[in-house]
Amino acid sequence: MRTPDTHTHGLFTTGEPVSSWTVATALPVSYEVRFTPRLLDPGNPALGEAGAAPGRRLVVVEETVDRLYGARIRAWFRARGTEHRICVLPAHEQVKTMDSVYRVVEAMDRFGIARRGEPVLAIGGGVLMDVVGLACSLYRRSTPFVRIPTTLIGLVDAGVGAKTGVNFGEGKNRLGTYHPAVATLLDPAFLATLDPRHVSNGTAEILKIALVRDRRLFELLDRHGEALVAERFQGPTPGTEVLTRAVHGMLSELQPNLWEKRLERSMDYGHSFSPTVEMRALPELLHGEAVCVDMALTTVIAHRRGHLDTGQRDRIHALMRRLGLPVWHPLVEPDTLGAALADTVRHRDGRQRLPLPLGIGDCCFVDDLTAGELAAAARETEALACIAR
Repeated sequence: MRTPDTHTHGLFTTGEPVSSWTVATALPVSYEVRFTPRLLDPGNPALGEAGAAPGRRLVVVEETVDRLYGARIRAWFRARGTEHRICVLPAHEQVKTMDSVYRVVEAMDRFGIARRGEPVLAIGGGVLMDVVGLACSLYRRSTPFVRIPTTLIGLVDAGVGAKTGVNFGEGKNRLGTYHPAVATLLDPAFLATLDPRHVSNGTAEILKIALVRDRRLFELLDRHGEALVAERFQGPTPGTEVLTRAVHGMLSELQPNLWEKRLERSMDYGHSFSPTVEMRALPELLHGEAVCVDMALTTVIAHRRGHLDTGQRDRIHALMRRLGLPVWHPLVEPDTLGAALADTVRHRDGRQRLPLPLGIGDCCFVDDLTAGELAAAARETEALACIAR
């Protein structure tokens, strides 16, 4: 901290009085993301050691996860002799609100959680982890937590970054913080109980990474995507490489810009129009499905601008369909898209900063998308979807 050149004595100064201060500091951030197979095996200590020394744990579990894995979670804590409490929480977009955050805060308060040494465990999908993360960021201004994603979209996207958030009104994730988990434990075995639609939903975020930064990942999806969905990433196809490349690609983009000081973000691809489309379509579209609709539209925009050739455009759309994802929705129309773009411009500090694919595996950013261009691209996207039926 720098002050004028004066002599200080406690709260008093000699010479010119001090009336202005500039405080500069840095907060080091370090967190771990690691694949941890057989996480619920009582012989595996990772669940109790992540982020802190073994001790008491509050465990927030999404209600469907509790139905499928609750007995194994409880058995793990009994076998390890760990004092714990389970808080079961419904978690989907319609209840991704501050009311859910307050439920977690109440559970933390009742458990009497210590401020630093007892990280909350969040076991569930992206919504659950976002809700718990926001609650932990607010409780005593910063309480550590550990993410254990149980969905594909949580494993490759929502579980590895720094953001938390809940919806407010029609705004997706309008309230939130930057509060990274102290650790994220990735166990693809949870994907074995996902229904096919939710597996497809997660592949949208993998496809996003492939289209804007990893051509090899795109080729793997194009060659093995249908099998990966059918096998829920449990079979002999190269699911491990797909998952590790997706997580590595996401973290490589996030790490240099974790607090989003730079608003040109390739990981915003598929997230320019989808937040508004998803919220207006609730509960019809899942998050990844809305992202894919956005990517299908912006693939057409990129093609119309010469960033993709026709073969690349058609190959991308065909892969989306083979992954079980939508390439169009009735809300892809001028009024909704115009409102979505206006909200995105506010979110990106007054500019579009719209990521578009540049070939397959790279991207560029544009600031000059017009309403007429957007409407024409929407009509073309619908026409392409109709032809493919």
